[in-house]
Amino acid sequence: MARRSALPGFGLTMGITLTYLSLLVFLPLTALLLKGVSQPWEAFVAAAFHPRVLASYRLTFGAAFLAAVVNTILGFLVAWCLVRYRFPGRKLIDAMIDLPFAIPTAVSGIALTSIYARNGWIGRYLESLGLEVAFRPLGVCLAMVFISFPYVIRTLQPALEELDREQEEAAACLGASPWQIVFRVLLPTLAPAIVTGFSLAFARSLGEYGSVVFISGNMPYKTEITSLMIITKLEQHDLLGAASIATVMLLSSLLLLLAIHAFQWRMARHGVQ
Repeated sequence: MARRSALPGFGLTMGITLTYLSLLVFLPLTALLLKGVSQPWEAFVAAAFHPRVLASYRLTFGAAFLAAVVNTILGFLVAWCLVRYRFPGRKLIDAMIDLPFAIPTAVSGIALTSIYARNGWIGRYLESLGLEVAFRPLGVCLAMVFISFPYVIRTLQPALEELDREQEEAAACLGASPWQIVFRVLLPTLAPAIVTGFSLAFARSLGEYGSVVFISGNMPYKTEITSLMIITKLEQHDLLGAASIATVMLLSSLLLLLAIHAFQWRMARHGVQ
């Protein structure tokens, strides 16, 4: 006999949930896939895998991956500092982390460009060292780092707060070095949160447009991102071409999510065993 919940309304809330997700997620994405595959295969391949588009894939995925790696490493350190230590200005720093969520991406793109351009506050000194940021792939990666770093920190903070410090103390009492505690005690426990934060930062960087389009310079085959290619196709009234590129990005994102969920399921299974 099935157990009845003490709180009524499962049918109603489930119906609202499915309707809400269908209207906002399932139907639009399904329409995009159908639009992308409705054209002949040769036309789809020509639009989605044109050399200029392939160059945008390499830049977008490469910069997004590098930005996610940087944010995972530095985000772990920032989250650790905010959770484990108490110092003046801690709450202010914690609040500033959410700034990329609050400000328009175009504003962040203009700000980064003005600072890291050749005549910018920081760019002029970097240029003297032979390092150019604005209008280069490095600028694209920098913008992606800026807009995605809160995802890693906000994912790791709850996991660090729930971490049992007695395990660290027990390992230290048994003679483990600080690095052994980090790699054998902390990281295995935090691995699911780290992977989730990495994936969120990577996915957020893949879809970024506003902050990147200003600092990239939008040079064909060099600093064009995939989101810009989709916008360009739409401005040219090439809806099928835009749908083809968007379909490739959508399928890539779905494969990424499936891989992440499979990893998390495997980690949880080994944790139970």
